[in-house]
Amino acid sequence: MISLKQISLRTIQSKDISMRIAEADATGGKGPVVLFLHGWPESWYSWRHQITALANAGYRVIAPDMPGFGGTDALPRMEDYNAINISGYIAGLLDALEQKSVILIAHDWGAVISWSLVKLHPKRFSRLVILSFPYPGHPEIPPMVAARKALGDRFFYQLYFQTPKIPEAELDGNPAALFRRLYCSPDTKRHEPIIKDSHKDAGGWIDRLGEPLETIPWFTAEDLEYYVKEYSRAGFHGGINYYRNIDKNWEIMAPYADQAIEIPTLFMAGDKDFVIGRATREDLLASMKKGVPNLKDVVILPGIGHWIQQEAPEQVNKAILGFLPEIL
Repeated sequence: MISLKQISLRTIQSKDISMRIAEADATGGKGPVVLFLHGWPESWYSWRHQITALANAGYRVIAPDMPGFGGTDALPRMEDYNAINISGYIAGLLDALEQKSVILIAHDWGAVISWSLVKLHPKRFSRLVILSFPYPGHPEIPPMVAARKALGDRFFYQLYFQTPKIPEAELDGNPAALFRRLYCSPDTKRHEPIIKDSHKDAGGWIDRLGEPLETIPWFTAEDLEYYVKEYSRAGFHGGINYYRNIDKNWEIMAPYADQAIEIPTLFMAGDKDFVIGRATREDLLASMKKGVPNLKDVVILPGIGHWIQQEAPEQVNKAILGFLPEIL
């Protein structure tokens, strides 16, 4: 049985950057390949429970650090983090690994990129599992324009991230404080936040998040140490640049707005995930039906928040393995 300690790390060239990948394989290279794409602020390590479970089920598992994260090179310019460019690096990684078609599983920003990736490179993926971020379609106006209009002078972390240099300076200064506050369950008891003023000029982000009053059973001291070590070395700049391309992605993906995603797809989220709001399974099935006509199921986990694959690994693994094709 493959354990966390048996996951191997190596670097591989994709186009003009070096990408770090985590791998686990008990099949000698014969099993179907599963590619995991993580979100923010995460790394390959976010998939630690899924990597071992799928490898032990007979799959060859690959989980890169996304460009600008962890052990993968950062990109030189902010605009290089747009969805088309990032998709090109993922396709380049598959080329380097000599993989024509793989199963794709993604969460958070990995999911955002994947909705574009499977449109841009549809033949490279046989099945798709998306966690947390539903298919967005193509809204009438750019998302950050809509957010500014709706929120006015109120603080919103994605708008804060549009500011040059300041957000990464704050987060780089105290990554442990950020991770302690972010990696919590929906029902985690917290201290009152230091900043209670909702206006955007009242301060940064960390002090708006209440420090947890209790330990998080699924986020151990060792987990915290790993994330802090990774982000202390690589910084937050690359990951925040994904947010700075939200409206650019809206623009450059417009020509693909009517292109349906035809591969078999599973969507999964916690019912307490802020990303889906109060949407029910039926709501999500209806909203994604046109853009994802081969959506096989929507799985909603009661009481679970945004960090679904870390918070509820057994339930997530069961749903994924139930959706994937039988290994003959």
